[in-house]
Amino acid sequence: MSLHVITANRLRDGVSVWFAGAPGWAEHVDAATAYDDVALPGALAAAQPEDVAAHVVDVRAVEVTQEAGKLAPVAHREQIRAHGPSVREDLPAGPWRDGEGTLPPLPSASSTSPHAGIYHYDEYDRDFLRQRAHEFGEQVARRRAGELSEDEFKPLRLMNGLYLQLHAYMLRIAIPYGVLSATQLRQLAYVARHYDRGYGHFTTRQNIQFNWLRLEDTPAVLAALAEADLHGIQTSGNCIRNVTTDEYAGAAADEIIDPRLYAEILRQWSTDHPEFTYLPRKFKIAITGAPHDRAAVRVHDIGIEAHRNAAGEPVFRIFAGGGLGRTPYVAIKLRDDVPVAELLRYNEAILRVYNALGRRDNMYKSRIKILIREMKPEAFIQMVEDEYAALPPDYCALTPELVAAVAARFPVPEFARLDTRVLENALGADKAFAAWVKQNTHPHRAPGYISVAISLKPVGGIPGDASADEMDAVADLADKYSLGEIRVSHVQNLVLPHVAKDDLHALYQGLVQAGLASANIGLISDIIACPGMDYCSLATARSIPVAQRLAERFAGRQDEIGTLYVNISGCINACGHHHVGHIGLLGVDRNGEEVYQITLGGAADEKAAIGSIIGPAVPTAKVPDAVEAIVNAYVAVRTPGERFIDTYRRLGAAPFKEAVNGAR
Repeated sequence: MSLHVITANRLRDGVSVWFAGAPGWAEHVDAATAYDDVALPGALAAAQPEDVAAHVVDVRAVEVTQEAGKLAPVAHREQIRAHGPSVREDLPAGPWRDGEGTLPPLPSASSTSPHAGIYHYDEYDRDFLRQRAHEFGEQVARRRAGELSEDEFKPLRLMNGLYLQLHAYMLRIAIPYGVLSATQLRQLAYVARHYDRGYGHFTTRQNIQFNWLRLEDTPAVLAALAEADLHGIQTSGNCIRNVTTDEYAGAAADEIIDPRLYAEILRQWSTDHPEFTYLPRKFKIAITGAPHDRAAVRVHDIGIEAHRNAAGEPVFRIFAGGGLGRTPYVAIKLRDDVPVAELLRYNEAILRVYNALGRRDNMYKSRIKILIREMKPEAFIQMVEDEYAALPPDYCALTPELVAAVAARFPVPEFARLDTRVLENALGADKAFAAWVKQNTHPHRAPGYISVAISLKPVGGIPGDASADEMDAVADLADKYSLGEIRVSHVQNLVLPHVAKDDLHALYQGLVQAGLASANIGLISDIIACPGMDYCSLATARSIPVAQRLAERFAGRQDEIGTLYVNISGCINACGHHHVGHIGLLGVDRNGEEVYQITLGGAADEKAAIGSIIGPAVPTAKVPDAVEAIVNAYVAVRTPGERFIDTYRRLGAAPFKEAVNGAR
């Protein structure tokens, strides 16, 4: 006869709790009461009194073992829920804010960089965000009072970016096309410091997530962020999510068209769009304006490449049906030359076809990528063209006046300084600085300037995490050296887009002082990793510890190895983009043991490809050995200067598969 305990998440803060019978709910499994198969139904009924909806959510039984009086959940995920995430030893214990006393003023109240190069909101925009925060506050109050059930409340919280994870609530904040002012970053640091446990997590969607918020605090958080033109709208749900782009947009030397203007237009068009708020499934759009795709447009539901036609006019190459997850696909091309005036109209036609025909009866077949393959690409393209032709010619037309009005709200930076010999002298005098410049900078379009990538992947660290102090430090450096502007990359790093070369050494010294000078952009320790089962209720494996061990294993060799992208996902949903990593790792739970499936040959650029599985899954403990075997095989057979992905394309999977088999 098996034993069970009853568990739930506490409503006010999302903390995992365990039913202890008459005393009620305890915070640790050791205090729980165990029930055999006969007693369990009665205990479940007792655990759900009439007012349970106002106190705990997701009440359920989990199987446990009992040894020497200690209870231990059988399921791996429940073990982690019981003991809490082990990846951060620096998390404060217990309540992280007592809710009493007066918080300091918001950074936005005394901002020195209110807008930088970001889109300039007006009071209408801010009032809209304030009203949404107030509305959500009323919904939270009703939920806490028991006037709304969890089923009624869930779609409301998701519309504002609030999830219930393994150990707490998570709030996801949109960073439109990854552009932040220094003031906005300080506002995010303020939230991390005063409402969370001191950290934020930057994601592959150019968003930031706070993993330890209390439900009662979320309206205040959203109200605070609204004062800095930030929100959580459409960061969840079956809607058009945050539009993403190249982190060097508007700065890159190779850029043909700055995509930020059109990303902002797409953002405004898609926010609370009356037809596309309840799509068959979530929907993601990315846009780039450079020949080298740094926005992964071909693995999005809609991907857009801005370029110029023969007359020099901006036009858009449109892709659709890309995506990762359970069934990964590279997008198909729909059109080469959609003009600016037709951009929204053509995208609307795509979404209308998808909204009408996308499946709502099966979430695993609901994405546009599945629709396109099931109805065949040619038929889908024809339906889009028919829908497009049927729309009135002036419907959603982007007139020059409209485009100019949006463009006018983007301040244009002044690049007045010219390059002198300061940088060259510093490069010769400081080898560590020279190595950092080689790896962490990107050519700028303006003479005398350069873009700087700030790695959020220190060896042994958590990819994408930044503390409140680190965010404040980056904001200060952005104000001093980057015209008050920061970018968030879809590979979970930050970028200072506009740095004078003369200031580069001083900036580097500031980053060293802040502990943010890891010189590993594009190298094997610059790992994309989702939060995994240390936080996520959907995950089947822990991504973060694997990323940490890999970074530690290769810390001394990464310069020798060269460009190599490792991506790790903790479940089939592929938030870590493992399908498009040069080396991809997918963690799964196999009878309580975490194992990792290895894929090779993925890419997210203009030569996008889905990686191929090279053999049976590898136990977690063996992952570093398996990856090292792949790397050693690559180093042994590459030609001078050849990247891993090029070696793989030249030789195929055979030598790497053989190497992994030898390391098992």
